[in-house]
Amino acid sequence: MSAFEVRDAGGPIAEAFAAARTDWPAVPTVTWWTFDHPALVLGSAQSDTVVDRAAAEAAGVTVVRRASGGGAVLLVPGEVTWLDVVVPRGDARWDDDIVRGARWLGEAWVETLARWVPRGELVRHDGRAVESPWSAWVCFGGVGPGEVGRLGRKIVGISQRRSRAGVRFQVAVLHRWDPGAIVGLLALDPSDRARAAADLVDRATGIAVDPLELRAAFLASLA
Repeated sequence: MSAFEVRDAGGPIAEAFAAARTDWPAVPTVTWWTFDHPALVLGSAQSDTVVDRAAAEAAGVTVVRRASGGGAVLLVPGEVTWLDVVVPRGDARWDDDIVRGARWLGEAWVETLARWVPRGELVRHDGRAVESPWSAWVCFGGVGPGEVGRLGRKIVGISQRRSRAGVRFQVAVLHRWDPGAIVGLLALDPSDRARAAADLVDRATGIAVDPLELRAAFLASLA
């Protein structure tokens, strides 16, 4: 299999997510994103009406849309690692099936996280998406192909965007999980916000690892 080219990217957050719609590297590529302020990242098919714009503005959170599907992710510097992994068609990792196509990436994350978490506690989801009452709103409310969790609580979220050029996996790794923070930015009434936060608290968890150490471990798993 071809080795991955590793890129670093940053800059204005809206431009970063817009570029991911059109930038299709011709070789396998991992891009690590660095952001300097919080953003609520909507899935490609989510309606703008899911956002409480006044709450987002008051919290200083930029609202952007990613190229891939799924629920919203609250991207807070230091609390979430975000990366894009692009595999061109024709690469040995490519598969037309979205479940099979994510297995290798999920296994790479299992190997990565096993440096800090007992391997027996890590599970890669090998199947179609499993929804919950809030998964259409929040990415970490459900579980999808290749995603990795610890004892039933998701750590690694993976969404996909496919084109004739290949597949782009957009990956969010939690270092800290605070469901109340993201629920507070959604257009829900107070009672629904309380129910959502209570339901989501045990659906995900963070891993307290230095992001640079996590990066080094993940890239080693791809070697």
